[in-house]
Amino acid sequence: MTLSPTAEVNSKTPNWKVFIHKAVNLHWTWRITIGYLTVMLFVPIIAMFLKASTEPPARFWEIATSELALATYNVTFVTSLLAALLNGVFGTLIAWVLVRYDFPLKRIIDATVDLPFALPTSVAGLTLATVYSDNGWIGSLLAPLGIKVSFTRLGVWVAMVFISLPFIVRTVQPVLQELEHDVEEAAWSLGASQWQTFWKVILPPLLPSILTGVALGFSRAVGEYGSTVIIASNTPFQDLIAPVLIFQRLEQYDYSGATVIGVVLLTISLILLLGINLLQGWARRYDNK
Repeated sequence: MTLSPTAEVNSKTPNWKVFIHKAVNLHWTWRITIGYLTVMLFVPIIAMFLKASTEPPARFWEIATSELALATYNVTFVTSLLAALLNGVFGTLIAWVLVRYDFPLKRIIDATVDLPFALPTSVAGLTLATVYSDNGWIGSLLAPLGIKVSFTRLGVWVAMVFISLPFIVRTVQPVLQELEHDVEEAAWSLGASQWQTFWKVILPPLLPSILTGVALGFSRAVGEYGSTVIIASNTPFQDLIAPVLIFQRLEQYDYSGATVIGVVLLTISLILLLGINLLQGWARRYDNK
C-alpha cells in the first residue's frame, strides 16, 4: 500500500514509499520543468533511438561504420577538435586582453565576440565563403601561396573556428575577472618571471575553465551545419561532415540511415556533455580549495 499525499514519512518508511511520496508532492515548478523537458527533450531523443532500433543490429552497424560514414566522422570530429584547440589558445588570449586592459572601442569589441551567437549560420557561411574565396579579401592573399580555403576541408575548419570562439572567451572571462592580482604581485616579489607566474600561478586556476570552454566549442562545432554546408564543397571522403550526410540521406528518403547516423552523433554528444559536466565539477572543487 502506497503513501497518500498527506501521509507522514518517518525513518521507518521504506525507501520506495518515500520516493513515491516525494513524487506525488512535487512543487508545481518541478512539475512544469519535468513536463517541459519531457516534451521538448526526452521524447524526441527516445523517439530517435526507437526509430534507429527498427534496424537489425547487423544493418545498424553496417550503416554506422560504412566507409562513407567513417570518413564523415573523421572530418567532423578531427576538424572540430582542431578548431576548439586553436580557440582554446586564442580565446584565452582574447579574454585576457578584454579583462586586463582598457582601450578604445573595448565595449564594441567585447560585444563583437558574441556575433557568432546572433548571426545566422547560413549568413556566416556565405560571408566566410566570399572572404576566403580565391577572389576574396583573404583568399586572394592565400591563393598565390597555393592555399585554397573555400570549398575545402580547411574552409570547414575556418567555419568551425568562427562559430566556436565565443564559448572559450565567455567561459574563461569570468574566471579571469575573479582572479586576484595580489597573487601575481606576490609571485613577482619572490623573484618569479612573467612566464613562471603565468605557468605556475595564473594557468592552474584557468585550466578548468579553458578545458570546459574547449569542450563546449568542440560540441558546438560537431553539430554545426549552416555555415559549413556553404563554405565546403560537400564532397564525400574530402570535406563532407556528418550533419550534411544526414541531410543528404533525408533527401534520398533514407530515413533509417539518417537516423542511425544521428544516433551515433547523439551518443557521442551525450558523452561529451558528461565530460563537460565532469570538467565543471572539477572546476568547482578547484575553486573551493
